[in-house]
Parts: sequence; C-alpha cells; structure tokens
Amino acid sequence: MKLRTRHPGSAAELGARRPTLTDVARLARVSTATASRALSNPAMVSEATRLAVIGAAERADYRPNLIARSLRKQQAQSIVVLVPALENPFYPEIIRGMESAARKRGYSLVLGLTLHDEAVEASYLELVHNQRADGVLVLDGGLKHLLDAGKGFGVPAVQVIERLRGADLPWVGIDDRAASMKATRHLIELGHRRIGHISGLARYSVTPDRIAGYRAALKAAGIAYDPKLVAAGDFTTPGGEAAAQKLMASREPPTALFCGNDDSALGALRHLRAIGLRVPRDVSVVGIDDTHLAAIAEPPLTTLRQPRYEIGVTAMTMLLDIIAGKAGLAAQQTLPVDMILRESTAPYRGK
Repeated sequence: MKLRTRHPGSAAELGARRPTLTDVARLARVSTATASRALSNPAMVSEATRLAVIGAAERADYRPNLIARSLRKQQAQSIVVLVPALENPFYPEIIRGMESAARKRGYSLVLGLTLHDEAVEASYLELVHNQRADGVLVLDGGLKHLLDAGKGFGVPAVQVIERLRGADLPWVGIDDRAASMKATRHLIELGHRRIGHISGLARYSVTPDRIAGYRAALKAAGIAYDPKLVAAGDFTTPGGEAAAQKLMASREPPTALFCGNDDSALGALRHLRAIGLRVPRDVSVVGIDDTHLAAIAEPPLTTLRQPRYEIGVTAMTMLLDIIAGKAGLAAQQTLPVDMILRESTAPYRGK
C-alpha cells in the first residue's frame, strides 16, 4: 500500500514551529531550489510556478530569514527610500507600491524621512555607505548638495518623480511639462484667458518643468505670458492659500487657477471660499496628483492623476533589476497621466 505524503496547508497545520522553505516547496509541489528561485529571483521561473510558490508561502505564513540570506549573499536585502515629508498625501501610495515590489523579491524598506534637513540626509547616506542597504530610491529632490559635495550614494540609486539636476542617475516619473500643458490647455479650452499658476518650491525639479508647461500651453493658444499671474507656493495647503490670496488681490485677477499640486489647489479653494467666490462659477481650479483628498474636496477637484502606486512598483523593480545586473544605469521610464474631470472647472462665463 502506498503512503500518501501529507502537504501542510497553513501555519496552524505546521504546529508551533516556524514554517520553512521546504514546507513551502512541498505545498507548491516543487523542489526546494525552485521555491527559492521563485521567491528570490522570480525571473528564473515560469509565471505559473512563481504564483504557485507565492500562494504556498502565503498559506503557510512563511517569512524568509532575511538576516541569514544577507549573510550568505553579502547583501543587506534592504532598500533605503528617502522622502522629504509624510504629511503630504502624495507619497504614501508610491511607498506602498515600492514595498509591494520589494517584498515580492525578498527585500525590505528602510524609510528615510529627510525633512529637508542636511544633517538628517547625510545620516541616511552614511547608513548606505556602511553597507546596511543595497540601494536607494530618492523621492527628495533637495539632495543635490550632498552629491555636489562628493557624497555619492555608493550603491545603485534611482530617482523617483524628482530629478537631481546634474546627477546621472536612473529615473521614474511623469513628463511634468506635458502634464502641465494638458492641465492649462483644459482651462483654455473652457474659454479662460487669464489663467493663474501657483507654483512650487524652487528646490524641486518639477517646479520649473510645470511652469514651462504652463507657459508653453499659453503660447500655443496665442495668450501672452504674464508673470503677475504666477505666484510661488510650496506644495502645501497653506502655501496654496497664500499664493491664491496674492493672485486674487491683483487689479485683474485670474478667472482660472492651475495649481502645482492638489494640496496647493485645496489651499486655493479655501481662499476663494473665504472671499466669497464660487468655484467653478467665478473661478475654475485644476490640480495635479489626484490624491484621495481631491475627490472629497468642496467642490471635488479636477486634477491630473499620477499613477503613484505604479510609479512606486516601477521604481523598485528598476532598482532591484539594476542590483541584480539585469538593467542598465541609464534607465529612464515615463508613466502616463490622466485628466480627471470633476466639479471645480467650468466654461468661462465672462463679466
């Protein structure tokens, strides 16, 4: 009589002991070597095998011993993500995409909140230099001073959204100039001619790119650029509110506002409401990002949606491919944006 091998179906069925890779292999009905490749180097196995092993690992509640693996490979199996702030709702979805892609390849994240503080930024680079991370994802565009000072990353690095000017690094993001042209063109097509722009901080590379797109759209429509219609914000709601106050106090205020991000647009909506102007009847407002706040704004905000989760996945995948020697250091990837039409824009009514 043949004896049937019992395959574990969950961590509970394995008893009190910690599930092993061998358990996962048995559950997926593959060899231990194949299970290892599926979890650490999925490009070496078929998609069906990869899914079977991942499913088995989840059912068994398997957690790889990253410390032991890093000792064998002389790698930390971790990635540092440098981000300037977390109060901005733009970043969490990108980070979620990064974490998902990293976990599938057996890596973990070290989140570095830089706060635009040079000493803090330098401390995270020191962490990398001490070989406690295998790569860096850079969401902070203000790090160029460290690179200028010769404090390079020393490990593979990928820029995300922001570009460090003059730094020859791979990059993932959107075409900010084209996105701004699309947002401004939407307002022009609604009949607006006096279109204000609330820009961001000069330290960010997206700021001049978005101003350039705004100006290009005006030029293409035969509308003269007026510097009085541009006010500097800082990509925050209070900054957007202050910039909107400056623009609307002018002798000839704009009939529409293109804001450098959704937070700035929310600040503009707050100021317009405070001075008794109705959106979009009196003033139309457009943002960029499509954070979760855009849909619940009053009125709901017309904006350009950045595929933030996909940006995070793409950036992490690119970095891990570079670490594995499967991608070049000159990699660049631009993801598309979508116009999300809501209730904050309307045709110009004239006066």
